[in-house]
Amino acid sequence: MKFRRALFWFSFALASLSLGAAPTTAPARVLIIVGPSNHPPGSHEVAASGRLLKHCVEHMDNLPGVQVDLVNEWPVDRSRRDRAATVILLGDTFPAMRLPNAQRNLADLAEMMARGCGIVCVHYSTGLRAEDVAGDGEHPLLHWTGGYFATRCKHHQSVAKIFPSVTISPAAANHPVSRGWREFTVSEEPYYNNYFGRDGNRLAPGVTALATSMLPPESPKREIVAWSIERPDGGRGFGIVMPHFYRNWKNEDLRRFILNGVAWTAKLEVPATGVRTTLPDLATFAPESIEPKPRETKAKASAAQPKRK
Repeated sequence: MKFRRALFWFSFALASLSLGAAPTTAPARVLIIVGPSNHPPGSHEVAASGRLLKHCVEHMDNLPGVQVDLVNEWPVDRSRRDRAATVILLGDTFPAMRLPNAQRNLADLAEMMARGCGIVCVHYSTGLRAEDVAGDGEHPLLHWTGGYFATRCKHHQSVAKIFPSVTISPAAANHPVSRGWREFTVSEEPYYNNYFGRDGNRLAPGVTALATSMLPPESPKREIVAWSIERPDGGRGFGIVMPHFYRNWKNEDLRRFILNGVAWTAKLEVPATGVRTTLPDLATFAPESIEPKPRETKAKASAAQPKRK
């Protein structure tokens, strides 16, 4: 009798496992790291942009349930790094190099990348300085995202210039990050002549050009302004050299492009129509300014020559 009773409860337990609700999995988490910036109000606005991205990622209409950790310093709490499916970086050049203890920061990121974590660099956070890289341009960021904006580097010189009107075109129609956004035209500072490696600056295996623009207008050449990588460690990287102006977050195509990249690097299925969000007024996220301040306008007017950041 005892044996039969034990057998009954064992069978009941198995049935409960097979017929009951499927085991729940923790929602995907995104880590946003905001580094320092000294740009004028209305441009970069990295703190406000971090808050805006947190809102957008946590309120994706057709990809719900993603949670965000937002930090304005290096996340020394290992649990935050360990639970991130992807990490977004914002700041004036790559934040890991600008925040205290760069070597520790790089080591932390290397550990995250080794387990297949994604990485997203937005606008100037794609940038590395001469003191950040080896003489031949080597740096982990090159392998984590597939390229970078080389600022004041000896091995390569990328260009930063504000254009009153620039057209951004999709370059990889079948890539998940390309879903749901169309060619758009904005006033922007899309860095060009970005660096992709020592092999004639050609894209390495696994790297895909996602968006291009004909730059500069006076001598146009098809330049890569956004790219992605599928890394050997199983992780994914995404770099995009916009937006410079905070107001351009209102552009639905640009915003969808970036959010697609976040979802894709987190290994989420990008919806067929791209990620959909409803964005509140930009003032909600407390920028210093939505529109560029006068000194930024003067800087734009004086940009007759390509500037080197």
